Amino acid sequence: MLATYQVNEELKDITIDDLPKGEYEDCVFINCNFAEADLSGYIFVECEFNQCNLGNLKLSGTAFRDVTFKDCKMIGLQFDECNTFSLRFNFHNCVLDYSSFYKLKIKNTTFLNCKMTEVDFSETQLNLSQFTNTDLSGAVFQRTNLEKVDFRTALNYSINPEENQINKAKFSSDGLAGLLHKYNIIVG
Repeated sequence: MLATYQVNEELKDITIDDLPKGEYEDCVFINCNFAEADLSGYIFVECEFNQCNLGNLKLSGTAFRDVTFKDCKMIGLQFDECNTFSLRFNFHNCVLDYSSFYKLKIKNTTFLNCKMTEVDFSETQLNLSQFTNTDLSGAVFQRTNLEKVDFRTALNYSINPEENQINKAKFSSDGLAGLLHKYNIIVG
């Protein structure tokens, strides 16, 4: 049993030392610094993280159930280590460089104005997700379900249509080079 249960709280300017292991429901975290912290086993339900430093967190068994991250630094997170039961989150104006979503089922996820350099989406189910104004430089898509994903304003992606499910995915004509990269041709 978890030691702490907090509901409908605003937690501002705290560190991991101020956050006992437990379940947090409908809480808002503002300008918190949890960098390099161990959030293993914590549960977050319908929470929001605003302007937080969450870089290099340990997420073994961490539950994110309908959680929104806004303006957060989230470098190097291994989301594939999270508790997958009811896993659902969205990201707005976040830096997620070098993070991993390997093999997760995260359909309907919104990535809005994010920076996602070298993020691993291998074998991820991303169907119905949106990458709006999101930089996907070096992101890895291998055996990924991208059906009905909206890439129309995404930047710098490289997706091999032969290795991924892209049925009814949306791309802009400006982004076609990201689909043809493997053929080493120049689109101009």
